[in-house]
Amino acid sequence: MKKPGKIRRIATAISKLLKDKEDTTQVFVILEALAGKSGERSFKRFKKSPHATKILSAEKPLMSYLKDREWLASLPEGSLGQAYYKFTEVEQITADGLVEASEQGRTLDIDLPPQAIVYQERQRDAHDLWHVVTGYGRDPLGELALLAVTWRQTGNIGFLLIIGVGYRVIGKAAPGLKIGRVLREGFRTGAKAQWLPAADWETLLTRPLSEVRETLTMPAPEHYRQTVQKIPELQTPGFVAAE
Repeated sequence: MKKPGKIRRIATAISKLLKDKEDTTQVFVILEALAGKSGERSFKRFKKSPHATKILSAEKPLMSYLKDREWLASLPEGSLGQAYYKFTEVEQITADGLVEASEQGRTLDIDLPPQAIVYQERQRDAHDLWHVVTGYGRDPLGELALLAVTWRQTGNIGFLLIIGVGYRVIGKAAPGLKIGRVLREGFRTGAKAQWLPAADWETLLTRPLSEVRETLTMPAPEHYRQTVQKIPELQTPGFVAAE
Protein backbone atom coordinates (compact mmCIF):
# COMPACT_ATOMS: atom_id res chain seq x y z
CA MET A 1 0.00 0.00 0.00
CA LYS A 2 1.33 3.41 -0.96
CA LYS A 3 2.13 5.64 1.98
CA PRO A 4 0.31 8.99 2.18
CA GLY A 5 2.19 12.03 0.91
CA LYS A 6 4.02 14.45 3.18
CA ILE A 7 1.29 17.11 3.25
CA ARG A 8 -1.38 14.54 4.05
CA ARG A 9 0.76 12.99 6.81
CA ILE A 10 1.33 16.39 8.38
CA ALA A 11 -2.33 17.41 8.14
CA THR A 12 -3.48 14.14 9.68
CA ALA A 13 -0.92 14.45 12.49
CA ILE A 14 -2.01 18.01 13.28
CA SER A 15 -5.66 16.96 13.33
CA LYS A 16 -4.91 14.12 15.75
CA LEU A 17 -2.74 16.36 17.90
CA LEU A 18 -5.50 18.94 18.20
CA LYS A 19 -7.90 16.22 19.33
CA ASP A 20 -5.45 14.68 21.79
CA LYS A 21 -2.63 16.87 23.04
CA GLU A 22 -1.01 13.87 24.76
CA ASP A 23 -0.62 11.98 21.47
CA THR A 24 3.16 12.36 21.32
CA THR A 25 3.37 10.02 18.35
CA GLN A 26 2.00 12.80 16.12
CA VAL A 27 4.84 15.08 17.20
CA PHE A 28 7.35 12.59 15.82
CA VAL A 29 5.34 12.23 12.60
CA ILE A 30 5.53 16.00 12.05
CA LEU A 31 9.22 16.22 12.95
CA GLU A 32 10.08 13.38 10.57
CA ALA A 33 8.08 14.90 7.72
CA LEU A 34 9.66 18.35 8.08
CA ALA A 35 13.18 17.39 9.14
CA GLY A 36 14.72 18.03 5.72
CA LYS A 37 18.49 18.07 6.06
CA SER A 38 18.42 19.34 9.66
CA GLY A 39 19.23 15.93 11.15
CA GLU A 40 22.11 15.34 8.76
CA ARG A 41 23.57 18.79 9.45
CA SER A 42 23.15 18.31 13.17
CA PHE A 43 24.94 14.95 13.14
CA LYS A 44 27.83 16.35 11.10
CA ARG A 45 28.20 19.15 13.62
CA PHE A 46 28.04 16.68 16.49
CA LYS A 47 30.86 14.55 15.07
CA LYS A 48 33.13 17.60 15.28
CA SER A 49 32.31 18.25 18.95
CA PRO A 50 34.81 17.44 21.74
CA HIS A 51 32.91 14.52 23.26
CA ALA A 52 31.65 12.90 20.05
CA THR A 53 34.18 10.06 19.91
CA LYS A 54 33.63 9.10 23.54
CA ILE A 55 29.84 9.24 23.22
CA LEU A 56 29.64 7.27 19.99
CA SER A 57 32.00 4.55 21.24
CA ALA A 58 30.54 4.25 24.75
CA GLU A 59 29.59 0.79 25.96
CA LYS A 60 26.35 2.08 27.50
CA PRO A 61 23.93 4.55 25.87
CA LEU A 62 22.60 7.55 27.75
CA MET A 63 19.32 5.68 28.31
CA SER A 64 21.10 3.17 30.55
CA TYR A 65 22.08 5.95 32.93
CA LEU A 66 18.65 7.56 32.89
CA LYS A 67 16.91 4.25 33.64
CA ASP A 68 19.23 3.43 36.55
CA ARG A 69 17.07 4.96 39.26
CA GLU A 70 19.17 3.55 42.09
CA TRP A 71 22.26 5.26 40.68
CA LEU A 72 20.42 8.53 40.06
CA ALA A 73 19.06 8.54 43.61
CA SER A 74 22.57 8.00 44.99
CA LEU A 75 23.97 11.13 43.32
CA PRO A 76 24.68 14.22 45.46
CA GLU A 77 21.81 16.46 46.45
CA GLY A 78 21.64 19.38 44.06
CA SER A 79 23.19 17.47 41.17
CA LEU A 80 21.61 17.32 37.73
CA GLY A 81 21.07 13.59 38.20
CA GLN A 82 19.22 14.11 41.49
CA ALA A 83 17.13 16.89 39.94
CA TYR A 84 16.29 14.66 36.98
CA TYR A 85 15.36 11.80 39.33
CA LYS A 86 13.01 14.04 41.30
CA PHE A 87 11.58 15.51 38.10
CA THR A 88 10.61 12.06 36.82
CA GLU A 89 9.19 11.12 40.21
CA VAL A 90 6.98 14.20 40.43
CA GLU A 91 5.88 13.96 36.79
CA GLN A 92 5.43 10.18 37.05
CA ILE A 93 7.33 9.56 33.83
CA THR A 94 10.03 7.08 32.82
CA ALA A 95 13.24 7.58 30.90
CA ASP A 96 12.03 5.44 28.01
CA GLY A 97 8.60 7.05 27.79
CA LEU A 98 9.28 8.60 24.38
CA VAL A 99 10.72 5.48 22.77
CA GLU A 100 7.41 3.88 21.82
CA ALA A 101 5.97 7.18 20.55
CA SER A 102 9.02 7.78 18.37
CA GLU A 103 8.83 4.26 16.94
CA GLN A 104 5.14 4.63 16.14
CA GLY A 105 5.77 8.03 14.60
CA ARG A 106 8.29 6.68 12.10
CA THR A 107 6.62 6.53 8.69
CA LEU A 108 9.66 6.55 6.40
CA ASP A 109 12.20 3.80 5.87
CA ILE A 110 15.46 5.73 6.07
CA ASP A 111 18.71 3.80 6.04
CA LEU A 112 20.97 5.57 8.53
CA PRO A 113 24.53 4.71 9.59
CA PRO A 114 24.69 3.08 13.05
CA GLN A 115 26.38 6.14 14.58
CA ALA A 116 23.67 8.43 13.24
CA ILE A 117 21.05 6.20 14.88
CA VAL A 118 22.94 6.39 18.18
CA TYR A 119 22.97 10.17 17.88
CA GLN A 120 19.26 10.45 17.05
CA GLU A 121 18.21 8.16 19.88
CA ARG A 122 20.41 10.10 22.28
CA GLN A 123 18.68 13.37 21.40
CA ARG A 124 15.27 11.79 21.91
CA ASP A 125 16.29 10.28 25.24
CA ALA A 126 17.75 13.57 26.52
CA HIS A 127 14.45 15.46 26.14
CA ASP A 128 13.60 15.48 29.84
CA LEU A 129 17.17 16.49 30.73
CA TRP A 130 16.55 19.56 28.57
CA HIS A 131 13.46 20.24 30.70
CA VAL A 132 15.54 20.14 33.86
CA VAL A 133 18.47 22.27 32.69
CA THR A 134 16.26 24.91 31.01
CA GLY A 135 13.80 25.08 33.90
CA TYR A 136 10.79 24.66 31.63
CA GLY A 137 8.13 22.35 33.05
CA ARG A 138 5.97 19.76 31.31
CA ASP A 139 2.89 21.95 31.45
CA PRO A 140 1.62 23.09 28.02
CA LEU A 141 3.41 26.45 28.10
CA GLY A 142 6.64 24.91 29.38
CA GLU A 143 6.58 22.34 26.59
CA LEU A 144 6.10 25.06 23.96
CA ALA A 145 8.95 27.12 25.40
CA LEU A 146 11.22 24.09 25.34
CA LEU A 147 10.26 23.47 21.71
CA ALA A 148 11.34 27.05 20.98
CA VAL A 149 14.72 26.25 22.53
CA THR A 150 14.88 22.99 20.57
CA TRP A 151 14.13 24.64 17.24
CA ARG A 152 16.96 27.12 17.76
CA GLN A 153 19.27 24.25 18.62
CA THR A 154 18.31 21.80 15.86
CA GLY A 155 16.78 23.76 12.98
CA ASN A 156 13.93 21.29 12.35
CA ILE A 157 11.04 23.50 11.22
CA GLY A 158 8.61 20.85 12.43
CA PHE A 159 9.09 22.35 15.88
CA LEU A 160 7.79 25.69 14.61
CA LEU A 161 4.65 24.03 13.26
CA ILE A 162 4.02 22.27 16.57
CA ILE A 163 4.58 25.54 18.42
CA GLY A 164 1.99 27.14 16.17
CA VAL A 165 -0.52 24.41 16.95
CA GLY A 166 0.17 24.72 20.67
CA TYR A 167 -0.10 28.50 20.53
CA ARG A 168 -3.59 28.17 19.10
CA VAL A 169 -4.67 25.59 21.67
CA ILE A 170 -3.36 27.49 24.70
CA GLY A 171 -4.73 30.76 23.31
CA LYS A 172 -8.21 29.24 23.19
CA ALA A 173 -7.88 27.73 26.67
CA ALA A 174 -6.56 30.92 28.28
CA PRO A 175 -7.40 34.07 26.29
CA GLY A 176 -5.19 36.99 27.25
CA LEU A 177 -2.29 34.84 28.40
CA LYS A 178 0.98 36.42 27.29
CA ILE A 179 2.31 33.38 25.48
CA GLY A 180 4.43 35.41 23.07
CA ARG A 181 6.91 36.74 25.60
CA VAL A 182 7.49 33.26 27.04
CA LEU A 183 8.14 31.85 23.58
CA ARG A 184 10.47 34.72 22.68
CA GLU A 185 12.37 33.95 25.86
CA GLY A 186 12.66 30.31 24.75
CA PHE A 187 13.94 31.29 21.31
CA ARG A 188 16.55 33.60 22.90
CA THR A 189 17.65 30.87 25.30
CA GLY A 190 18.08 28.40 22.46
CA ALA A 191 20.18 30.88 20.53
CA LYS A 192 22.44 31.88 23.44
CA ALA A 193 22.96 28.51 25.13
CA GLN A 194 25.74 26.10 24.36
CA TRP A 195 24.83 23.44 21.81
CA LEU A 196 22.93 20.90 23.90
CA PRO A 197 23.02 17.99 21.39
CA ALA A 198 26.76 17.74 22.05
CA ALA A 199 26.51 17.85 25.85
CA ASP A 200 28.31 15.12 27.79
CA TRP A 201 25.22 14.28 29.84
CA GLU A 202 26.78 11.21 31.46
CA THR A 203 29.35 13.46 33.17
CA LEU A 204 27.00 16.39 33.73
CA LEU A 205 24.52 14.19 35.60
CA THR A 206 27.01 14.00 38.48
CA ARG A 207 27.64 17.75 38.62
CA PRO A 208 25.69 20.42 40.57
CA LEU A 209 22.73 21.64 38.52
CA SER A 210 23.79 25.27 39.05
CA GLU A 211 27.24 24.43 37.62
CA VAL A 212 25.68 22.60 34.66
CA ARG A 213 23.48 25.57 33.83
CA GLU A 214 26.48 27.87 33.98
CA THR A 215 28.53 25.51 31.80
CA LEU A 216 25.74 25.37 29.21
CA THR A 217 25.14 29.14 29.37
CA MET A 218 21.56 28.55 30.44
CA PRO A 219 19.69 31.65 31.68
CA ALA A 220 16.81 31.41 34.11
CA PRO A 221 13.37 31.34 32.40
CA GLU A 222 12.05 34.41 34.20
CA HIS A 223 9.03 35.17 31.98
CA TYR A 224 7.93 31.55 32.11
CA ARG A 225 8.24 31.41 35.91
CA GLN A 226 6.33 34.66 36.36
CA THR A 227 3.52 33.39 34.13
CA VAL A 228 3.25 30.05 35.91
CA GLN A 229 3.19 31.77 39.31
CA LYS A 230 0.28 33.94 38.19
CA ILE A 231 -1.63 31.07 36.59
CA PRO A 232 -1.15 27.86 38.63
CA GLU A 233 -3.56 26.04 36.30
CA LEU A 234 -0.71 25.83 33.80
CA GLN A 235 0.74 23.06 35.91
CA THR A 236 -2.38 20.89 35.84
CA PRO A 237 -3.07 18.24 33.20
CA GLY A 238 -6.56 19.67 32.64
CA PHE A 239 -5.38 23.08 31.48
CA VAL A 240 -5.37 22.37 27.74
CA ALA A 241 -8.02 19.67 27.86
CA ALA A 242 -10.51 22.15 29.33
CA GLU A 243 -10.81 24.22 26.17
